[in-house]
Amino acid sequence: MSLTFSLQEIADHLGAELRGDPACRIQYLNTLEHASEGELSFLASKAYERYLCTTQASAVLLEPRFAAAFEGAALIVDNPYVAYARISAWFDSSAQSSGVIHPTAVVADSAQLAADVSIGPHVTIGEGVRIDAGASIGPGVSIGNDSTIGSGTRLFSNVSIYHGVSIGRNVVIHSSTVIGADGFGFANDAGKWIKIHQLGGVEIGDNVEIGACTTIDRGALGNTVIEDGVIIDNHVQIAHNVRIGENTAMAAYSGIAGSTTIGKNCVFAGQAGAVGHITVGDGVVAMARCTISKSTAKAGSYSSGLLMSETTQWRKNAVRFGQLDDMARRLKKLEKDSQA
Repeated sequence: MSLTFSLQEIADHLGAELRGDPACRIQYLNTLEHASEGELSFLASKAYERYLCTTQASAVLLEPRFAAAFEGAALIVDNPYVAYARISAWFDSSAQSSGVIHPTAVVADSAQLAADVSIGPHVTIGEGVRIDAGASIGPGVSIGNDSTIGSGTRLFSNVSIYHGVSIGRNVVIHSSTVIGADGFGFANDAGKWIKIHQLGGVEIGDNVEIGACTTIDRGALGNTVIEDGVIIDNHVQIAHNVRIGENTAMAAYSGIAGSTTIGKNCVFAGQAGAVGHITVGDGVVAMARCTISKSTAKAGSYSSGLLMSETTQWRKNAVRFGQLDDMARRLKKLEKDSQA
């Protein structure tokens, strides 16, 4: 179903200053470059300012500094990107909870489902599971025994929730993600690996979003914990007994090794990670491919690894890198000799 909203309705919702026809109808959102009549766009970066003079959008979300030079209809806000994020919910066409249980779903007798829970085709729900009001469980989802799903939470197709997992309210988990699989725990006995059975669970707080194909392992003893407001991209690995602090963001292919604690409001860029058994303080930013290799309480940006260069130059630099220790020792000796 296509929905349209007046510019006045959108301005009121966003607390924006409206310049233009308040009755103008908006039916979709689009980029400045590709927007057409009936669509709302936004300018969140000066890099796209060049499209302001050519955009066909019916209105644009703008900061005050850009609004003066724009002749079209505008919704003037302090942060256009945040405003765009807020209004995008009005145009979301993904399925909401229908309160219908599909006849192919298999639901254990001891499971407790609120009256308006939506259960899709071929879902399996184990013994002792509790699913609260307004939750939506997509096709092919499996929920293990004694797990709980909070109100308003949405699990997309083929998500696997193992036993003893607790998921909070208004959580979104995208397709093929696995929550509560065994952590990678083995003891070596004279060359043979002995499995350490993972006896803990996973706790996920409220308002968390987890991308597709991500894995969050259960704890060996105690639980793996994802606190409120955390956002996790696709293909992220969270090992056993990790704790991720509130409002931390992790981009694709990030990985956190076992028993590490990550603080609040941290950011892990693509392929960034942390080794096991360390503590990372609040406000740490790990840049792309950075490995945090030791505990740190100091907020700020951290990097590691080598930047891209042409292969021939990279090979020369790699050789030099292997010579650094010897060079440093010789330099230290020269300094010592010069002081003698």
